[in-house]
Parts: sequence; structure tokens; C-alpha cells
Amino acid sequence: MSIIFEGCACSPLYPFTATAPSGFVIGVVGDDGAGKQTLLRLASGTIPPEAGSVAAAEPHRHHGPFDPLVIDKAQTLSLYHTLALKDAAARAQAAVELELFRRRGGTALLVSHELDLIQWLADEVWWLQEGRLAAKGDPREVLDLYRHHLSERLRSRAAGAQIPLTPTMRRGDGRATILSIETLDEQGAPTATWQAGHSAKIRVAVQFHHPVEDPVIGILIRTRIGFEVFGTNTELENVKLGPCYAGRKIQVIFSFVCHLCPHEYTLTVASHDPDGVWHDWVEDGIAFTVSDARYTAGVACLRASVSWVEVA
Repeated sequence: MSIIFEGCACSPLYPFTATAPSGFVIGVVGDDGAGKQTLLRLASGTIPPEAGSVAAAEPHRHHGPFDPLVIDKAQTLSLYHTLALKDAAARAQAAVELELFRRRGGTALLVSHELDLIQWLADEVWWLQEGRLAAKGDPREVLDLYRHHLSERLRSRAAGAQIPLTPTMRRGDGRATILSIETLDEQGAPTATWQAGHSAKIRVAVQFHHPVEDPVIGILIRTRIGFEVFGTNTELENVKLGPCYAGRKIQVIFSFVCHLCPHEYTLTVASHDPDGVWHDWVEDGIAFTVSDARYTAGVACLRASVSWVEVA
């Protein structure tokens, strides 16, 4: 039997109308406070609606984050982060049990912050936003919409922010000092998050304490586990900075389109001579993240296009 919400309201949920069909696992996503837990408790009958009605087949089970997955003869399941602490083997077993549950006409609501898990297990996704149903339908389409929402939210929160680190190494002969390292968005404003596919900048401020004939400023982006992703410097980009006299301060801005996948990264910056003698080397001087509106694997986000033809 399906789960039917008809004008069902219970704070923070506004009047809610939707049907979860028999034999479906419905993935439920949304920000904290959007009403996900309330929706599942309404479906399982553990709380009554303040308005409207909800109909679901019995017996029903409600599982929380620390509960084992027990389906038994249940016809309605409410799984609130139930798989969050389970290992890979337990999740695979849960997938098998949920498939058997589907085949006998059971209906489940599954809440998780792990969007890959939702896409794997759900037949349909409901996105709750501030107590209302923002979107429902095909898992890939709705999750892409939700990822876009998360990406914009993350960028908004990161605006003006920087994530300094304690450098894992800092050394040089002291002829110059790296004064600051900043990651900037496409408008040139400081941010701790870049949007994949958009313009991004790195701004480095350097002060010279001794004359340097031909200084080179370089950057190196790494993943948080130390994998080198991209590096360049002013010499490679054919930009000459010298000669620089003692006391001179300069800002160098590296600009590019961010073709990185969503991950956390660190930024290493150095001032050095063309032969590699360091004035100041700041290892892992700042951290930043990359967000995207869609899932991509790996590190390089190449934005592939796809075509196909029929062949005999």
C-alpha cells in the first residue's frame, strides 16, 4: 500500500500533499530543519498530524541512526539516517533487503545526507525546503537540483571567508616574505569556496626585504591528502616582476577557470629565484573547497560533452 499525505501539516511542515507509491523507496533530502524527520514520524504514525491526514499500511517500522535495519513483515518503513553508521557490507545487505521489501509492495521513506546513497537506493526523491516540497521525481534530476542549491548555499556562506592553515613547512633565505594568500571568486571578492566551471583567482602579497633581481612567485594546489593538482608561476606565465628593491611590496593575481571537482584543497605559495632558491616558501598556507551543482568523480572537472550514433 502506498503512503498518502493529504494536506498533512505538522510543524515545521506546511500542508503537504504527496503519494509514495507501493513498491517504492522514496529518498528524502533537505537542509536541517526542513521537516524530514517530522515527515517520517507522520508516516510511521509516531506523531499525529496537526492538520490533514496521512494513510500508511501497517505494520510500520521507524528506524533511527543507531537502530539495526529490521524489516520483517513491515509494509511501511521510515529510515532516518539508519544507514549512516553502517559499513559497506551492511549497506549492501540493506540494499538486498530493501529490494525484497519493494517486491512485496512495501513502501519506504529514506532520509540521508549522503546523496550517492540516496541515488543508489531510491526510486524517487523528495526535496523538502523550509517545510515545503521543493521538488519530487527522478532521483538524478531532483538530486542535481538539490546539489545546485547546496552549491549556492555553500558559496554564499563562504563569501568573504578564508581558511588559513598552520603551514606544514615554511622556510627560505628571508629576502622576501609572503604577506597574505587569498582565494577570490569571479568578482574578485575573497571566498573559501570556488564554483566549478566559474572564474577563480589567487592573490598573493609579497614584501621584499633585500634586492632581488628576478623574483618568481609560484602557486601549487593540492588535495587535502597531498596529491598535486596544478602548479604554475610567474616565470612559466612569462610575467617578469623584477628587479625588486628592498621594501617593495607587490600583489600577484593568478586567474583561471576552475576546472576542479568538488573536494577540499590546499594552496602552497612561494617566492624564489629562477634557479629555485627560496626567499619564502609557505607549504599548505591556506585551504579552500570547490563546489558544483552536479556530481563529478576524480579531481579534474573536464565538462565533457557526449554524442552517440546508431551502428549496425
